[in-house]
Amino acid sequence: GKAAAAMAAAVEAVWDRTLEGEVVTRYGHGARTRFIEVKEAQHPIPDDAGLKAGARALELATGLTEVDTLMVLLSGGGSALWSAPLSTLQLQDKQSVTNALVLSGAAIAEINCVRKHLSAIKGGRLAAAAYPARVITLAISDVASDDPSVIASGPTVGDPTTQSDALEILRRYNVPLSQSLLRALSDAELESIKPGDRRLSTSTFSIIARGGDALSAACDEAHRLGIDTQVLGVRVEGDARRIGFMHGEIARHQDPGTRPLLLLSGGELTVSVRGSGQGGPNREYLLALASSLRGCEGVWALAADTDGIDGCDAVAGGWIGPDTLEKARLRGLDIVQCANSNDSARAFRTLSQEIITGPTRTNVNDLRAILILPKT
Repeated sequence: GKAAAAMAAAVEAVWDRTLEGEVVTRYGHGARTRFIEVKEAQHPIPDDAGLKAGARALELATGLTEVDTLMVLLSGGGSALWSAPLSTLQLQDKQSVTNALVLSGAAIAEINCVRKHLSAIKGGRLAAAAYPARVITLAISDVASDDPSVIASGPTVGDPTTQSDALEILRRYNVPLSQSLLRALSDAELESIKPGDRRLSTSTFSIIARGGDALSAACDEAHRLGIDTQVLGVRVEGDARRIGFMHGEIARHQDPGTRPLLLLSGGELTVSVRGSGQGGPNREYLLALASSLRGCEGVWALAADTDGIDGCDAVAGGWIGPDTLEKARLRGLDIVQCANSNDSARAFRTLSQEIITGPTRTNVNDLRAILILPKT
């Protein structure tokens, strides 16, 4: 996943025994390691490098014995970066399905349900391949529910979803079903590993960082600066524009009193792509928020993904202020049109209100903050 290289470096810093292995991260998110190989691949649509990385992971896990220990470091992005199609499928099958689901606005749990049922490594299959070795999984959660079976599509835990669930999701979002996909999702022999399977009995799973930690840190810093806080939700999910309008309504009716008030939220929003523009859910959320606030005095906001990538480009997110709508008007920018064409990237680039961090080498989902200043 996107934090894999940094996690590998951290393990090497404290591990005092023999160690070998490989991790795969997104292009540009590598880190220096001594023993563990770091590979890079494409995200969110898998590529040949991710295919080779998935095969290597299964190779490392297969043939271990009860005296061996396999440490698995998971973080958001792992579903795309470890690509190991079932033997009945090709990489192109997974690429086309992933692309269709990403553009459809499907939730990450839905996308990963499908991924698990098309993969030879996800849905508990990596732990099954390593049995009877001891498997220790350390995960940085980028999913709102912190569900181990959803993080990186759960390669070391049992999968409670079924092939029928995956088929229903594909049909709900009108994803074309080829004969090879139908075969993969109808052959009972290809079903994912279920909770309680004996091959999972030597496997343990721990979440070592999550979105709630980022919100707690933001609250602590705000309090240090004399700012009151209110958490609107740690696990906010749904359409970015709808949530943006909703949070705007909440912000407009707040009275911070004599001290500034910071409204915080985490989780992962989605975008149903209907236009031909570029951008991501955080910037689309901010366009809706700005429209809802209608230039409210003393209200500022930011929204960004903690991995440094909002959508697919190298922009983490953006920020808005009371003058954002007026700035857009003066620059001939139609905020509503940008939102309708899913072109939030152009909007924030034109406004010079992007947030660019570069690769953070971690991933605990999105962070949104609305600052409301006291009325003068």
